Amino acid sequence: MPRSQTGQPGFLGFVHRRRRGAELFLLIQALVVGIGGYAAVGIGVDGEVPTNILTYGGWLALLIIACHVTVRRTAPYADPVLLPVVAALNGLGLAVIRRLDLAEIAQAAGAGREPKTFATDQLIWMTIGVGLFIGTLSVLRDHRVLQRFTYTSGLAAIVLLLMPIMPVIGKETNGARIWVDLGPVGMQPGEVAKVLLVIAFAGYLVVHRDALALAGRRFFFVDLPRGRDLGPILAMWLISLGILVFQHDLGSSLLFFGIFLTMLYVSTERPGWLVVGAALFFAGAFFGYQVFGHVQSRVLDWLDPFRAWDDGSQQVGLSMFGMSWGGLLGRGLGAGRPDLIPYAESDFIVGAIGEELGLTGVMAVILLYGIIVERALRAALVCRDGFGKLVACGLGVVFALQVFVVIGGVTDLIPLTGLTTPFLSYGGSSLVANWVIVALLLRISDQARRPVPDLSSDEPSEAETTQVVKFA
Repeated sequence: MPRSQTGQPGFLGFVHRRRRGAELFLLIQALVVGIGGYAAVGIGVDGEVPTNILTYGGWLALLIIACHVTVRRTAPYADPVLLPVVAALNGLGLAVIRRLDLAEIAQAAGAGREPKTFATDQLIWMTIGVGLFIGTLSVLRDHRVLQRFTYTSGLAAIVLLLMPIMPVIGKETNGARIWVDLGPVGMQPGEVAKVLLVIAFAGYLVVHRDALALAGRRFFFVDLPRGRDLGPILAMWLISLGILVFQHDLGSSLLFFGIFLTMLYVSTERPGWLVVGAALFFAGAFFGYQVFGHVQSRVLDWLDPFRAWDDGSQQVGLSMFGMSWGGLLGRGLGAGRPDLIPYAESDFIVGAIGEELGLTGVMAVILLYGIIVERALRAALVCRDGFGKLVACGLGVVFALQVFVVIGGVTDLIPLTGLTTPFLSYGGSSLVANWVIVALLLRISDQARRPVPDLSSDEPSEAETTQVVKFA
C-alpha cells in the first residue's frame, strides 16, 4: 500500500502529491485560450491582432500567476486542475464579451450614439474576484472555522435575499427584482447568498443529520421522513416560493431549493427526501404557472420559441438560429452575428459561443464545467470531516444546477430562467462570488489531500507521560 511522506497510508490507499508544477503547466494552456481568443477576435473583426494585446495579456497573466503563487504558498496540496479550468473559462468569456463589444461599437458608430461596452468592466470585476480569491485563501486556513457561523450565514443570506424587495435600494430589471442599487454600484445579492446558504445548510445538516435520517413511514418501497422532520425542507420551499412570488426570479428559486434538496439527500442518504422535495417542487411550479403571468410566458416560450416573435420575445429563437448557423465547428470568432441576440453578453453568451465556435465549442465549455463539478465532488469524497464534505458537495451542486438551467434554457431544453453562466457571462456579482467559491473548494481540497499525521510512534512524548504526584 502506498504511504505518505510521514509514513502513513493516504486516504483509501492514495498518496496525494502537491502537483503545483502540473497546475502551472495547465495555467499556461489556460492563458493561451484566453489571450489567443482575444487575438482571434481582433483578427476576425478588424483583420489584425489588437494593439493592446500585450497590455491585456500581461494583466491577465499577472492575475492568473498571482492566483497560482497564492495557492502554492497557502494551499500547497490543493487540487491542481480546478484553477486552470476556471482561468480558461474566464479568459474565454472575456474574449467573447470583447467580440460583442466590437459589434456594439460598430453599430453605435453607424447610428451616431454612444456604445455600451462590457469587456473592460468585466476585467475589473475579474480583478476584484481574484483579489477576494487571494484574500479568502490567505485568511481562511481551515474551512472548519466556517461551521461556527452556521446560523449567522443563514441569517445573512436571508437578509441578502430580502434586499431586492426593499423600497429604496431594490431595483427591477427585465421583469425580475433581483438587483440592489448602492449608489454607483449595482449588485445581485443572491449571488453572495448562495455561498452563505451552502455554509448554513452544511452546518445545520451536520448537526441534525441523525434526526433527519430517522426512518418514517414506508410507502411504495420508499422510506418517507416523519412529518415532524419536514420543517427544514418546508421552510426552504417557502423561501424559494417567496423568491418566485416577490422577485419574479424563477432561476434563483430553482437553484436555492435544488441546492438544499441535494445536500439533504447527500447527508441523510434517504431517497424519501427526494420524493418529498420533488412533490413540493412540482406543486410550487404548478402554483406559479397558474398565478403568475411571467411564469406562464416562460413556459409557453419554451413550448414554442417562435410564439411571440413579433412581440419582441426573440432571445431563444435567435439563439437557436445562431447555433444552427454555427454548426459543428462554428463561424469563427468575429465571423458570426451573435450581437443580434439580446443580452448575448450575459444570459445568452452560450448562444454566442455556439454560433462562433460551433457545437464543438459548446461541448468543450460543458466539459470544463463537468470537470469543475467532478473536482468538487472528488474533494468532498476525500475530505475527512462531514462539514467539509457537505460544503464541497453543495458548491459543486451550485455549478451543476446553474449551468444546467442556463444552457438548458438557451437550448430550449427547459424554460428560460435568467441565471448567468459562471465565469463566462458578464456580471460582477456572479464573477466575484464564483471566484470565492473556487477559493473555498481549493481550501477544502488542500485539507483533504494533505498527508495523514504520523501517529504510529510507540514512544510516548514527554507531554503524554502520566505524572504521579504524592502528597505527604
